[in-house]
Amino acid sequence: MEQQINAIYALQKSSLQRLKNASSASRIEKLRSIETYMLAHKQSLFDALYADFRKPSSEVIIAELLGVKKEINYMIKHLKSWMKPQKVGTPLMLIGTQGQIQLEPKGMCLIIAPWNYPFNLAINPLVHAIAAGNAIMLKPSEMSEHTSAFINKMITALFDPSEVAVFEGDASVASYLLEQKFDHIFFTGSPIIGKKVMEAASKHLCSVTLELGGKSPAIVDESADISSSAQKIAWGKFLNNGQTCIAPDFLYVHEKVNFQFLQALEQSIASFYGTGSEIAKSKDYARIVNKRHFNRIKHLFDEAVLQGAKVLIGGDFDESTCFMSPTILTNCNVDMQIMQEEIFGPILPVITFKNEVEITGYLSREEKPLALYIFSQNQIFSDFIVQNTSSGSCLINDCLIQFGHDELPFGGVNNSGIGKSGGKFGFLEFSHAKSVLVQKTNFVRYFYPPYTAKRKWLIEQVLKWF
Repeated sequence: MEQQINAIYALQKSSLQRLKNASSASRIEKLRSIETYMLAHKQSLFDALYADFRKPSSEVIIAELLGVKKEINYMIKHLKSWMKPQKVGTPLMLIGTQGQIQLEPKGMCLIIAPWNYPFNLAINPLVHAIAAGNAIMLKPSEMSEHTSAFINKMITALFDPSEVAVFEGDASVASYLLEQKFDHIFFTGSPIIGKKVMEAASKHLCSVTLELGGKSPAIVDESADISSSAQKIAWGKFLNNGQTCIAPDFLYVHEKVNFQFLQALEQSIASFYGTGSEIAKSKDYARIVNKRHFNRIKHLFDEAVLQGAKVLIGGDFDESTCFMSPTILTNCNVDMQIMQEEIFGPILPVITFKNEVEITGYLSREEKPLALYIFSQNQIFSDFIVQNTSSGSCLINDCLIQFGHDELPFGGVNNSGIGKSGGKFGFLEFSHAKSVLVQKTNFVRYFYPPYTAKRKWLIEQVLKWF
């Protein structure tokens, strides 16, 4: 594998100028080929994702195919205009010059994709990197091996390895790739691994995009629409069996509506997946990706219950099939490990609150989350939370949908991520904004040495003027 990586690295390095000079039409053709292939072979993708963690085909369309298709079409619509040099204004002191910003590809790019949305979160950054004119090495996750094989087959069919290449394998493959000198690394995963990626990138002063995670809170105010809020939170939390980086990781509910809301939440879960033993038979409910993650989440659950958390809904586990039912825990407190570590599974701890100061006080002490959800019809309450917290994104009265907004940047802050993606922000992440300034050839500058009395006087006048 190391020899293969070295050979393709050299091949891609020699292709950078050709890729940089590729027209918008050429890049668009490549993007269209991805869309055509994935739609023509969507049943194979359904099968791969089902084999990896029993992901329902409807979820594959919603959370994998639709996002990529939308991103490709957005790139196609705007790419030509984005690639044009952007003229800028001229400051008074530099009158006579003409300035512009030229976006050029960063060059050699590495994309390390996660397992939870293994197609979407591999191909979306790939789309941005191709649109920007880069050469790309893509490392999909070994934990979603069937989907990784599908991606490898697709890329091999569509691209010459001098442009895009896929490397399957375990963490040792990723480690060797990170030893290479890339111009940009795009990583999606946990903050722990994100730190290692950033450390490796620092050796080559390589820029990074880190799409990480954290404990994203959902807050239900006393003014919230109870039924609608419960349905949206249930969908956002239990989609993909809770294995979503922007899923609500814990829940703050105002004490006045706590009982009513939890009833509505239980009804929403039942309407989605059934009750009791019906849930395990549901064709619409995915599984935990493997036993290692299953046991990690089960440990968090067991410890919380041992420390006094109460199981309101769920609590059913089957290690042999990695089944974990939608589970709501009440009587939780912030000192429990389940409130310290990202759950990344279908368990939702609930804490009640009396006023917004309790929430902002707690959140200000914790790591900044990737997402924050507010359910309220009270604009004063919502504005207070938005202004007094920090998060990668903030969504009011819904869950997850911010990821699909073309005109908004997606990404974290500090522990939850560095850099942005989505729409033009993704294109810019894989581009270098180069300043180009043109001066008239016959321009005469009066500020060269020697600094005579007259010239010193002129320089002083400039300082006063500006």
